[in-house]
Amino acid sequence: MKSLKLIISLLALTACLSASAQKPSVRKGVHEITGDVMVEQMVEKHIEFNERVQTIPGYRVCIAKLSGANSRTQAFALKNKFSGDHPGTGVYVVFDEPNFVVKVGDFRSRLEAYAFLQKIKGPYNGTIIKDNIFSSAIEPEELVPETDDDANE
Repeated sequence: MKSLKLIISLLALTACLSASAQKPSVRKGVHEITGDVMVEQMVEKHIEFNERVQTIPGYRVCIAKLSGANSRTQAFALKNKFSGDHPGTGVYVVFDEPNFVVKVGDFRSRLEAYAFLQKIKGPYNGTIIKDNIFSSAIEPEELVPETDDDANE
């Protein structure tokens, strides 16, 4: 008889505990999160920076790496020659110590860069490199939306 009472008591206790575990407590109200002012300033600076910098990851074709005497003059002469041969294609001279690097094009995919490299082969030998490219050189239709909300805009 005592064991029957004990079993019934344990079952009732288990039922009460499982019922209370299934009902989460809900608190209604307004929550205010306060943080350091410096965090807000850093977030604002980050947003401003992202609005100013208009680059995205992509590819370019490196047509020359020049170093030594007159390398700057040679790099800009090559830039002018390439601009004359291929108007409308971006040509960039970058000083990557100790070299002057001449890069051309703004390509979203390696395949686009490869096709362009094959087109200019002969007078210009080059290699495909990863680089940040200017997003203004890309048509808006070519950009893939990040979320479904962006696609609906």
